[in-house]
Amino acid sequence: MNQVNGEVVHNTESRHTSQETVTRLIRQSQEAKKQAYCPYSNFRVGAALLTLDNCVFTGCNVENACYNLGVCAERNAISKAVSEGYRTFKAIAIASDMNDQFISPCGGCRQFMREFGSNWDVFLSKPNGSCLKMTVEELLPVSFGPEDLSIKKVFDIPNES
Repeated sequence: MNQVNGEVVHNTESRHTSQETVTRLIRQSQEAKKQAYCPYSNFRVGAALLTLDNCVFTGCNVENACYNLGVCAERNAISKAVSEGYRTFKAIAIASDMNDQFISPCGGCRQFMREFGSNWDVFLSKPNGSCLKMTVEELLPVSFGPEDLSIKKVFDIPNES
């Protein structure tokens, strides 16, 4: 364990992100949160995604009157990066307005992040800038990913004609 911005966090061996970069990423996620469109829940979330070559893609949650068609901030940022050709990420910072606990990605976002690897950093933050550092693997242990689709199956299902 170590401390990031005064908070006790798990120490994981993944791609190193400097404290300065983490602070900047959290700030960018807080800025992205300001763009949230959340008239139904009034729960703003912002995300800032860091690529291996240090490009940052931000996203915010966008709700919809048909609730299940909304898009989370994390998936928004990742989709923006993917649409620009990025497939490998170093870190993502997530921000909300919750003061008493760290924001945590929903199950759908955890699986979405896992699609792009399990050994990259996720910084769960509070409005004061403190954060909890985890990896995608820690957020979604014993996960199912793209590599699992190529594992040999016990049997083949014949095509029905």
